Amino acid sequence: MSDPFKFVQGGCSALNITAPSLVAVPSTTPITRPVRLARVTVLVAGSAPGSVNDAATIASAAVANLVYVIPNTVGSVLVDWPCFNGLVVTPGTGQTVAVTYD
Repeated sequence: MSDPFKFVQGGCSALNITAPSLVAVPSTTPITRPVRLARVTVLVAGSAPGSVNDAATIASAAVANLVYVIPNTVGSVLVDWPCFNGLVVTPGTGQTVAVTYD
């Protein structure tokens, strides 16, 4: 028996991100499905906040496609947000972060 509701748990992860990274792009097989950012964890706080953007490339990450501002405080936050273009994570100065996504 299958549950008709899908709860985002973050089956995929990108760990120890210290530089801008294109973490994931949407799946197009068999149907187009967005990447869903599940959780952001700050491992090392750093001295400036970072960002998560709904962008297809690192260069196209901008304020217009900002999904989440990564605080410069150690901890974990459930975000649960769809990204239709791709998932770009840009840690702030000195930050180390991890993300989970589906």
